[in-house]
Amino acid sequence: MSSLVFETDEMRPVRAWCAGGEVHVALADGRAISAPLWWYPFLSELNDAELNDIELMYEGIWWAAIDEGISVKSMFLGIKAPGAKAPEKAA
Repeated sequence: MSSLVFETDEMRPVRAWCAGGEVHVALADGRAISAPLWWYPFLSELNDAELNDIELMYEGIWWAAIDEGISVKSMFLGIKAPGAKAPEKAA
């Protein structure tokens, strides 16, 4: 039995940006994935320009200014960063 390799060249990020309270990643195979910014508390102090100063890595994306990143795999699996808390909904 062979194991499935999650990271492939088709899953490589080709574009990434933050908008509308989400981080978005376009993949080499044409798919796109998004996750709420609140999943990644380490991004909360960045302004719009800093949020969009993203480096593409083979398996994810990276913010050099804060030395933090997100893997495409963790986004697909819905894995939030430690300390992530959903914003409270207005009553």
